[in-house]
Amino acid sequence: MEELIASGQVTVNGKTAQVGDRIDVRDVVRVGKRVIHFRSARRLPRIMLYHKPEGEIVSRDDPQGRPSVFDKLPQLRSSKWIAIGRLDYNTSGLLVFTTDGELANRLMHPRFEVEREYAVRIIGRLTPEQAALLTSGVALEDGVAKFDYLSDEGGEGSNHWYRVILKEGRNREVRRMFEAAGMTVSRLMRVRFGPINLPSRLKRGKSMELNEAEIGRLLELVG
Repeated sequence: MEELIASGQVTVNGKTAQVGDRIDVRDVVRVGKRVIHFRSARRLPRIMLYHKPEGEIVSRDDPQGRPSVFDKLPQLRSSKWIAIGRLDYNTSGLLVFTTDGELANRLMHPRFEVEREYAVRIIGRLTPEQAALLTSGVALEDGVAKFDYLSDEGGEGSNHWYRVILKEGRNREVRRMFEAAGMTVSRLMRVRFGPINLPSRLKRGKSMELNEAEIGRLLELVG
């Protein structure tokens, strides 16, 4: 490259380049008549979506030897998958993994108040008083918690579905909130994490990786 530059064959934005010139993705670099295309030096992180079934843990080590979600992900050579948030053993739905620790922290840290949306099936039906308690604040052992959104999604027989949104991810928080209101959760599924929805085509136990355009849009959304 230095020989090409020294011989005057390289231009940057129409001007003859000099050894030591600095460029970025907005500059037009030519060697002779050929335009050189390049990407930013900062590589995009990899982001993987996984539809977790019940019966798997979000951990690499388990004394009980239970199946792990990490066993289902593609193996990495020079980095590792970081789980953005967790789901307990009996909860299914969307899990997001990335190779970027900064992005993971941005989506998980409580101060950013990233929304988590769940489909919840309970035994019975909430009374207006119970619904008001869950959206105004219910006392848990680790502090008061509330849903920012709660909607009745209907149901048949003794089971009833609700859609809820909250902006934190404490351990078993959704289940504990319903228990504090006197109700038992019979099924729990996360359908959205921040701007990422669980794709309808993503089957249980399967994963899919976001492409560069999707990753770029996500990075713009989360700032």
